[in-house]
Amino acid sequence: MNSSAPTATGVAVDTRLLAGWYATGRPADLTDHLRRYGTPPVTAARGNRHSAPVIRALEAAGLTGRGGAGFPTAQKLRAVAGGRGRAVIVVNAMESEPASHKDQFLLAVAPHLVLDGAVLAAEAVGADIVHVCVPRARSAQYWQLSAAMDERRRACLDAVSLRLHGLPHAYVSSESTSLVRWLNGGEARPQSTPPRSHERGVGRRPTLVHNAETLAHLALVARYDPGEFRQAGTPDEPGTTLVTVSGAVAAPGVLEISLGTLLATVLDRTGGPAEPLQAILLGGFAGVWLPAEHLGTPLTRRDLAPLGAAPGAGVIVALPRAACGLTETARVLAFLAAHSARQCGPCRLGLPAVADDFTALAAGRADPALLSRLRRRTGLLPDRGACRHPDGAARLAASALRSFADDVDHHLTHGACPAAHRPAVLSVPPAEPPEAWR
Repeated sequence: MNSSAPTATGVAVDTRLLAGWYATGRPADLTDHLRRYGTPPVTAARGNRHSAPVIRALEAAGLTGRGGAGFPTAQKLRAVAGGRGRAVIVVNAMESEPASHKDQFLLAVAPHLVLDGAVLAAEAVGADIVHVCVPRARSAQYWQLSAAMDERRRACLDAVSLRLHGLPHAYVSSESTSLVRWLNGGEARPQSTPPRSHERGVGRRPTLVHNAETLAHLALVARYDPGEFRQAGTPDEPGTTLVTVSGAVAAPGVLEISLGTLLATVLDRTGGPAEPLQAILLGGFAGVWLPAEHLGTPLTRRDLAPLGAAPGAGVIVALPRAACGLTETARVLAFLAAHSARQCGPCRLGLPAVADDFTALAAGRADPALLSRLRRRTGLLPDRGACRHPDGAARLAASALRSFADDVDHHLTHGACPAAHRPAVLSVPPAEPPEAWR
């Protein structure tokens, strides 16, 4: 699947995390993992946690978070290491973005790489416990991870305690403060800051929350020279990243690519578009629609920023010309409105109103004031909520109005287009509130 030249360790430049899977075609148990990578290095600093070798290596490598925000990983570890009290590590394996499957796939085929990263992070910041959070609805994933942890316990591999938790599966439950709140005995809803988790998180202790992919990268950076990590990607945004590609492509799935790869090349890695495209959804349900004319853009934060886009959750959905982007967006907004935490005005009132307006627009039931009302309401959502959930919904809605401007005019003047009635492209869960928050 990968034609890149191998590096000194025998791993192709843009195949790092999935190298074992590509080589064997089967998930790696602990024996397979140790045969390929060896035991994790000892990374704890003596006397000064701020200068732990792994933190220095991460800084040199330039690793940033792969969960969406893209924050420098070394900076997060250093903030937690500098906190008061014994630190806590939280592995965010919730992956509540419906269009993303990268972390699920990574944990299925290389669970010990993620767990190595969590343990190495714990040693670097002086933590004595690692909490691994997964949705309780994914029972197979829960038991696979439980078995992986049992392997490590029998091998006496880790000096810290590993605990697995099954949480309610809601869209906002994967937000870092939702995990902290749940682990502290509350509901899996976002909580306002300050204090921030790195200052006072689980058990009022400094807490590092990282998603599964970021920790897997951490495990490799700790083992190898940071310069090797930089052999992939760009000078400003080094390394590889996992992406989930779906929609109108020949072979949907999870890929590992170098940052800086052209969006069109990513689609080619899945066999190419299955039919002519009008746009892609980039970043997930909280991302943006990009017209197909931008497929020559490199997948980096720097190159996407002028387009109002970002890699986000590593989601790329190819939308064919024959589909209705307004209808697809309306379904997503209805889901996001149903899965809000309902803790603030933008989520209780603003987001449902935007979703209702968009549903009317997609169905061709627009009144003369709808478009101006929709633009006004969308503009009121960002930077007003208790979390960033309404911001993401507003970003998606605004990008749809820009990218599908011709369809907007048609729906306003002639009613719904014929494409509005074709089968859905996006796989959107039912727009129903979560059954439980605890």
